[in-house]
Amino acid sequence: MRAQINELRQERAAIWEQAKALNEKALAEKRDFTADEQEQYDRLMADLDSKKAQIDRLEAALRIEEEMRQTAGSGREFQPAPNAGKAGDNPRASAEYRAAFERFLANGATALSREEIRMMAADPDSEGGYLVTPQQFVDELLKEVDDSVIVRQFARGFQLRTAKSLGVPTLDSDADDADWTTELKTGNETDLGFGKRELRPHPLAKRIKVSNTLLRLTSGGAEALVRQRLAYKFGASLEKAYMTGDGNQKPLGLFVPSNDGIPTSRDVAGSNTTTAIKADTLIDALYSLKEAYQRNARWIFHRDVVKAIRKLKDGEGQYLWAPGIAGGEPDTILSRPFSISEFAPNDISAGKYVGLIGDLRYYWYVDALDFQIQRLVELYAESNQTGFIGRYEGDGQPVLAEAFARIKMADS
Repeated sequence: MRAQINELRQERAAIWEQAKALNEKALAEKRDFTADEQEQYDRLMADLDSKKAQIDRLEAALRIEEEMRQTAGSGREFQPAPNAGKAGDNPRASAEYRAAFERFLANGATALSREEIRMMAADPDSEGGYLVTPQQFVDELLKEVDDSVIVRQFARGFQLRTAKSLGVPTLDSDADDADWTTELKTGNETDLGFGKRELRPHPLAKRIKVSNTLLRLTSGGAEALVRQRLAYKFGASLEKAYMTGDGNQKPLGLFVPSNDGIPTSRDVAGSNTTTAIKADTLIDALYSLKEAYQRNARWIFHRDVVKAIRKLKDGEGQYLWAPGIAGGEPDTILSRPFSISEFAPNDISAGKYVGLIGDLRYYWYVDALDFQIQRLVELYAESNQTGFIGRYEGDGQPVLAEAFARIKMADS
């Protein structure tokens, strides 16, 4: 499989050279693409992305195989901690709690004893109410959400034991550097400045439908199936909020100008026109970040914007975009990695945001761990399905403006 991945990387590099040759020809002749050239270029770009998707799938399969080999090599399955579920421990982390929850997902509350319902219920109506999920279920669900949401892969996360807990205040200014001093002195004092907006869990609900046959027969059990579908649904909503949420009973997004997050003073329009992104503007954005943030910075764009950036060159005639050729190397823009999000803005027109670069460690989010699930039976009985409503609470926002720069189109 590794040989196949390397072969795909080489094929991808060859496709990029063909695309560059097309672009170079048009630039040398000082003209736009002809209709045929544009069609050929778009086809090459689609092939480039297709090869990348194949590489990502194969690399993911390799990681899974490695995890399975490690599990098999251990000679044992997961065992709960010896004291799990005993007095003084979190009962939601016990094997008994998780087994009861599995029965609930597959067969409903009728499969639970009165004591199990009392222990798990988050609502007095045990038939139509909510059951609090096992701790490991929540941890695995959030891990799957992390893997599918760009921001959460690189941001700093906090977990709150109850939805009523307060979150973390915004960091308006970081501490100064340490001072060289004598052994009897401690250097100058620096206050950390905190803003007004705090991270507080806000509710988010999603409903999924699952075939009753799948629920009974799915490998890994009903719990894995429900968790995967909920992770997919919650992941999409969270990613959208982390990008464009207005901060009102939801996360504050990266692309929303706010003094509580990233203000307009961190916008970079540079030499952009109302219809075209310019290479110099991306360079300006990158170097508007201090070197400490540049080391961990990554770009965030919509795929439509990346498509436009692939044609840009710097002042020395080098393309800003470069494919990752060696194993594990990501594609880069100005030698910095980038992520593509369907929820990043893609309207390349006057005054619009079209991208961002920043150190995502300074986007903070909180998750409340009282995740709840309601099971719906009669509502989908005619289609032989069971519905599940998951309820999550969380928040997020940028906490240090100087760690980010947003790319904006010219206003006029």
